[in-house]
Formats: sequence, structure tokens, C-alpha cells
Amino acid sequence: MSDPITMELEPSPPGLEAEYRTIFTAGSLVFLQELVSTFDEEVDKILRLRISRKTHLDLSGDLPGFCEVTAPVRSDPTWRVRPVPQRLQRRHVDVGDLAPCDTQRFIQALSSPAQGLQIDFDDGNCPTYHNQIKGIYNVYRAVHNQFPNAPKISQAPVLMLRPRAWNMVEHNMMVKGKEVPGPLCDFGFLMFHCGKLLFDSESGPFFYLSKVESYLEARLWNNIFLWTEQKLGLPVGSIKATVLIENVLSAFEMEEILYELKDHSAGLNCGIWDYSASFVNKFGHRGAFLLPDRSKYVNMEKLFLRSYMDLLVQTCHRRGALATGGMAALLLPQDRDSAPYRAALANVTRLKLLEIKAGVDGFMVYDLGLIEPMQKLFKLHSQGDNQMHQLRDDLTVTPDDLLCMPAGGVTLYGLKYNIAVGILFIDAWLKGKGHFFYRGQVEDSATAEISRSQVWQWIRHQTQLEDDSRVVTRGLVTELTQEVMGELKVVTRCHTVRT
Repeated sequence: MSDPITMELEPSPPGLEAEYRTIFTAGSLVFLQELVSTFDEEVDKILRLRISRKTHLDLSGDLPGFCEVTAPVRSDPTWRVRPVPQRLQRRHVDVGDLAPCDTQRFIQALSSPAQGLQIDFDDGNCPTYHNQIKGIYNVYRAVHNQFPNAPKISQAPVLMLRPRAWNMVEHNMMVKGKEVPGPLCDFGFLMFHCGKLLFDSESGPFFYLSKVESYLEARLWNNIFLWTEQKLGLPVGSIKATVLIENVLSAFEMEEILYELKDHSAGLNCGIWDYSASFVNKFGHRGAFLLPDRSKYVNMEKLFLRSYMDLLVQTCHRRGALATGGMAALLLPQDRDSAPYRAALANVTRLKLLEIKAGVDGFMVYDLGLIEPMQKLFKLHSQGDNQMHQLRDDLTVTPDDLLCMPAGGVTLYGLKYNIAVGILFIDAWLKGKGHFFYRGQVEDSATAEISRSQVWQWIRHQTQLEDDSRVVTRGLVTELTQEVMGELKVVTRCHTVRT
């Protein structure tokens, strides 16, 4: 009887044969197979736990709170996360949503004055086989100093590598008859090919961890890091990771998440749209959690989002960790002398100043033209490399603060905007693009998800429009979808051209 086949791999996409051979080496495939075999069952347990928690919330009607079981972690004042390396001490402005398969933008960002780059295999990236291979290969080239027009990796902005979230699957690779978890695929190849070089150049390996919902998920990532460091001969704590707190459940477990990753933590990050969408995902069928029009009533000044940001800053700084804010998605008009340019810059400045004054140590921008103005804003309104001295001891955030939905209704503009984002995201996704531009902003899977979930929720609760009291029904959404599609025909380039 022949030995069972342990790994199946699809051949290279057309035109990527050289990149495929570089990434899919015998050594990397053995490493990935061992990584997946070791942790695949734990990934499945995490996904089942998510379903179990959601089912419990639905059946019981309970709301999340601070966990009694882990109270000793929160009440122990003595523990701290391990200090981050020098290159992570100053994280004022990172570039976000940087899909590494976009070679031209990747090289531009490498040459930018940003402190870091969110190398995004998740929200801002469409994970086709072509895009994943091209993206990993471009990271490989950057780390190996193979881009002739880019600085050496030790002098470029630090790469904050963002693998796919736990729910994503790599369909082109199977281990022991089962498709490989997307994040293990991304993380495994990146670490095997780049981890040691990044560490030796004092430039990594650094990661963003998406969609983490509990401290048990952070514990799994920590075990993966420890296993990987041992396999690759790296010291414990070499890998550093920033966890994106983009789920309402994880907001109640921020200290526990830091504790689980304390040797590997690069802090926590807060963002607006995935976090807001998680309320609809977890509680959307409850009338008390109707999320109003995001284009009019949802921003970081609202209590539930401001409380979440304040608690994140307080938690991180109490434990010696960095606290970073979300991404400025606004695109600056090309004419710097124009009134629209000044208005756009003023809008970003106002919102980001709110985050700086809340004590964040940095945030992200999409437009490379925002890097220097935002760095100047940090210099003007803060002192030193970071704001970890801002302990926010005067602050008390309660579960009610975190779960307080903002007041407001639904506008026709907001409904049509959400429909448009949903349509354009599907169009971009089918074309292999993970983000697009619409009405002066970059949109990605996070904004597509909040758009989709809001339309569903408004139909579910038969919400009335503020404009004319029409009820949001499936029929109305179908009618408006046809109308929006007609309007979009005149801006069909919006997914590739800044408009």
C-alpha cells in the first residue's frame, strides 16, 4: 500500500512560474506542511468556538462583559508586555491597505517617509492564487533587497505583515486532504523566506493579526509564534504582532489578549468599520442594536467608538504596549492649491487629532500624500516617539459605554451609498482587486461588510427613511440597486481611478 499524499498543490498561475519556483521550494513546503499539521485542528476549534459563542448570545439574550474567569489577569498590576524593538518605538504613521501584489504602489510605499507599511493579505487584498503568490514574492524581493529603486529593508519603513483572518482558506493547497487555513499559508511562507533576514536586519518579523475575537485566539497565535521561532532558530520574542481589535467581543478581552501575547506583542489597534460591523454580526437581529446610517451618524466621536478607543489606549499603556488608531481612508485631491484639497486635509486632521489627543501612538493612512502632514500633526501635538506615558488613569469605561448604540436613523443617501459600495466591491473582487476608490475614499472588504450588514439590518427591522418615511424593504433595495447601477455606469472607472 502506497503512502498517503500529505500535500496537494495547484500548479503556477500563467505568467508566475519564476515567482512560484522562488516561493514554493522543497524546504518551504515541508515547513508549511509541518505548520499546518501541527495547528490545523486548533484553528478548527477556534472557528467552532466562535459559532458556539454566537449561538449562546442568540439563545440567552446575554450581552458580553468582562470575563470573570480571567479577572486575575486584569487585576494583577505587575505584568507588562516585553518592550518592542527600537524600530517599532515610533509608529506615528503607517500606510494601510497596501496589497503587496500591486508592485508599483508597493515600491512607492517602500520609498515613502512612513514609519511602517501594513502589507495587507487581508482586507485590502483579493486573495486569488495569483495575488497571493505575487504578493509574497514582492515581500521576498523587498526583504532580499532586490528592488533596484527601493531602499534596503533596514532603511525602508518597517513591514507590518498582515496575513488573512482565521475564516479565510487557501483553496489551492491541501494538507492531508484538507484545504489549508489562509493565515497559516501566508504566515508560513513569509516567515520561512523572510523571518530570519528581517530579524538579522533589525526590521522584523512584525505582523498585524486580523479579526481576533478572543484571548484564546491570541493564545493560539502565540503558540504558533513559539513553534515557528524554535523551527527557524530565532530567539523567543523575535516575532512581534499588533492585534486588530475589530470585534465587539475582543473589546472586552483586550488585557487578556495582551497577556497571551506578552512576549510577542506590538500592541493593539482600533478601527471603525470592521468593529462597527461586528455589532450587526453579533446582535443585528436585536432592535436595540440597530446601527444608524454610517455616513451620517457613525464616527469615532460617538460614545461606543470613543469608549472603545479610550479603553484600548488605557489598556495598552498600562501594560507597556503601543496603541494605534484606524486608517484615514480619505483621498486627497491632486491639486494641492484647491479648496477641495484643503477641505479634505482639514477633515482628516480634525479626526486624527481626536485620536492623538486620546493618546494613540500612531495610526494609518491610505494616501501617501497624507504621511507628512500627519507626521507633522503628531510632532505638533505629542512629545517623543510615542505616548505610552499617557496612562489615562482618570478614565473608566463600562460595558454600557461599549455597547451604547448611537442615535440616528437611515437616509436615502446612506442607503444608496451602502448599496453602491456593495456593488463595486463585488465588481472589484471578481476582477481580482481587494479595494477600490469611490467618492474620494478607498473602500475595501471592511467597508463592504459594514455596508452589506447595514442594508440587511435595515431590511430586517423595516427601518423608515428620514427623507420620506419609506420603509426599507427588500423590494425598495432591489429598486434602488437598479437605480444605483445605472448611476455607476458613468463612473465605472472608480475601482481603478481616484475620482
